[in-house]
Amino acid sequence: MTLRITWARAAAAVVALILAGLLFAWSGLFNVAASSGHWKATEWFLHWVMRNSVRTHAAFATPDEVTTREGLVSAAGHFAGACASCHGAPGQRPLPVMQKAMPPAPDLSVNAREWTDRQTFWILKHGVKYSGMPAWAAKERPDEIRRMVAFVRRLPEMTPAEYRSLAGEAGQVGRLNACVACHGADGRGRGQPDIPVLGGQSPAYLARTLADYAAGRRDSAVMAQAAALLTPEERVALAKHFAAMPGLGRGTAVDDARAQDIAERGLPRVQLPACLSCHKPGGSAPVLTGQKPQYLAARLRHWKGDGKEIDARQPQDVMPVISRRIPDDMIDRLSRYLAGR
Repeated sequence: MTLRITWARAAAAVVALILAGLLFAWSGLFNVAASSGHWKATEWFLHWVMRNSVRTHAAFATPDEVTTREGLVSAAGHFAGACASCHGAPGQRPLPVMQKAMPPAPDLSVNAREWTDRQTFWILKHGVKYSGMPAWAAKERPDEIRRMVAFVRRLPEMTPAEYRSLAGEAGQVGRLNACVACHGADGRGRGQPDIPVLGGQSPAYLARTLADYAAGRRDSAVMAQAAALLTPEERVALAKHFAAMPGLGRGTAVDDARAQDIAERGLPRVQLPACLSCHKPGGSAPVLTGQKPQYLAARLRHWKGDGKEIDARQPQDVMPVISRRIPDDMIDRLSRYLAGR
């Protein structure tokens, strides 16, 4: 028996498909969470449509003059205040929280060269639907857009010093208040168990830690957000400022023979090295004496649940492996002992 295709049946099938699509949309089963991402095919299709649209409209709907050689300071100031958090800037990564958008904003220090002047002008003026990229707030100011086109197109070759000079940030540390808000003016974490004591730590270690957060080599949404705003000079200055404060090295002694044994000799049977083989004065690892034991225990438990393997290119990844070798009943005891030495 063969099924005859008629116009009525074809129309009914189309209507059925439309109704099925509407039912699926109404059901709420489609996941709109940004954290779910797109299918690769969907991501490619959306970018393909966007690029084709920009190319076509930029060719027919932009003025003859789309860029300028003057007035980059005002463009840089606007970019620093309104754009850099999403798009990054020379010497400054996009803020991690903004990179969790779907799609994440492109780093213009890297890919501004992918667009022509006309295409950049059109994007800046009109924005892009479904991407978080807004239209220019003053459509009747093409002079502002021309300056921004010139500034954005220069970003891939611009040095951090040139950017800070244009944006009016050169030579300013000015980030201390943001650090003090959590770490306190004395660097002791305002009594919060999840914020470590910074005073007495090695300035080189603190500066390196900030650099790792800024580069995404260490995990913390809070610290990555703060460190992403810092220049290398600011990281060094802040590290020296907090390291010079008192705090670490003044622990309260704890008498615990088993914890002392692990700290000084480790557990060879499970390939657990001695804590003090790395965490010692003058070493590359952080100072633990005087640190909050609650903070140390929380970090060890966090690492213990981390499935990372050792990566020689990232020495901090050793800690998840080491923490998994510490007996569960020794985490609090070992933390109290190390903090009290």
